[in-house]
Parts: sequence; structure tokens; C-alpha cells
Amino acid sequence: MRIRTWLFLAFVIVPLVEIMLFYYVGSAIGIGPTIAIVIATAFVGSWLVSRQGRYTWIRIQEEIVAGNPPTSHLVHGAMILVAGALLLTPGFMTDIVGLLLMIPGVREALRGWFVRRLQSRWVVVQ
Repeated sequence: MRIRTWLFLAFVIVPLVEIMLFYYVGSAIGIGPTIAIVIATAFVGSWLVSRQGRYTWIRIQEEIVAGNPPTSHLVHGAMILVAGALLLTPGFMTDIVGLLLMIPGVREALRGWFVRRLQSRWVVVQ
């Protein structure tokens, strides 16, 4: 898929879906609980990002000291940063994707998928 298509999805479709989700969730449970959920996911997300980011940073340092390239840990770190941005962005869909990216198994599966996809185009160091 072309980059323009991804940008279109990111800047037009995602906010529209988030607005619709806010409307439906707010109608179902009320505005107060809806806002509380959004604030709670931001707090939980920032705590998770801090904790897992610190853990990943330690793993990167250990790999460097051992003389190994910390490629997988760097990719995990990048995904943790993206997850943090998604969790701090108000919205239910972005929160779900952000929380999924905070699960190490999901990050590893996503990293493996990207490696398999990119090996045909570039030299990928694992």
C-alpha cells in the first residue's frame, strides 16, 4: 500500500472512527464514565510505557555490552513509543491498538511479520 493511502487512513478515517466510538460509548454509558475511561487508559498507558521502556533500555544495554546488535530490542522500543503515543491519544480504537502493542508477544509477532515481509527487499539483521 502506498504511503498516501496510509496517511489518508491515519488522518481521516481513524479520527472519524474515534468520534463515532465516542458517540456510541458515551450514549451507552454516559459522558462521565466515557471520559474516565479515556483518562484511565492515558494513566495506565504512561505507566506501562515507562515500565516496559525501562526494561527494554536495560536489554539494549546488555546486548551492546555482550557485543551483539540489539536489533530486536530496538524494534520493541520503537513499538513501545508508538504504543505510548496511541495510549495518550484520546480514543478507544487507538487505546486498544496501544494496549495490544504493550504485550511483548504481540510486539514480537509483529516484528517477525515485518522481518519476513522485508527480507525479500532488504538485508534484515535479526
